[in-house]
Amino acid sequence: MNTNTSILEIRPGVGGDEARIWANDLLRMYLKFAAKKGWKAILIDEDTAKITGPEVFSLLKNESGVHRVQRIPQTEKRGRVHTSTATIAVLPEVQENLIQINPQDIEWQFYRASSHGGQNVQKVSTAVRLLHKPSGIVVQTQSERFQEQNRANALTILRAKLWQNEELKKEATIAGYRSSIGRGMRSEKIRTYNFPQNRLTDHRLNHSWHNLENIVDGNLDNVLEEVNKSLI
Repeated sequence: MNTNTSILEIRPGVGGDEARIWANDLLRMYLKFAAKKGWKAILIDEDTAKITGPEVFSLLKNESGVHRVQRIPQTEKRGRVHTSTATIAVLPEVQENLIQINPQDIEWQFYRASSHGGQNVQKVSTAVRLLHKPSGIVVQTQSERFQEQNRANALTILRAKLWQNEELKKEATIAGYRSSIGRGMRSEKIRTYNFPQNRLTDHRLNHSWHNLENIVDGNLDNVLEEVNKSLI
């Protein structure tokens, strides 16, 4: 398992359009944090980034879970605070020899990418979508200019998701087992970002930080240090 590369997937949860905006805000927060750390980050798809740097997975693994936001959306005319959520999954890059994938289990589709990538991306079916039939996992990637590169990225994500499924099975069947993806499982509400009160609360630690705008701007060092120290 390569702990120097991590797959960060952020999906909107409850809250409609505001949840989609919040998911984008969280993705931007982590990309800014990666830039401040000098890490390499590329968007594999609209909601998925691949981040590479020293011990990236070890630092970000406890970010997996449900992130709740309480704020007044820009579209709110009456000044009411809305609550929305986004779900984050942080996965390691898993080597091919650790997760075996039968090519016959994969159904591929190819289409034209919608992202900005030059004429080649727009005119040629470089984007890929795969279905792993045994698990039902669907992965799509479109960031690269060439189909083969997007196929490789899609397989990387699939291996990571299959690894995660195996870890969750261990979590459910072995008493006292703590998965290496951290205690913040996807179904957990791990954190609340309360903008009216300028407060970020991690519910696993029962601990809060202020100066929320600064944190969302990518200044996560203090938060991650405290979280990872407490969730060893």
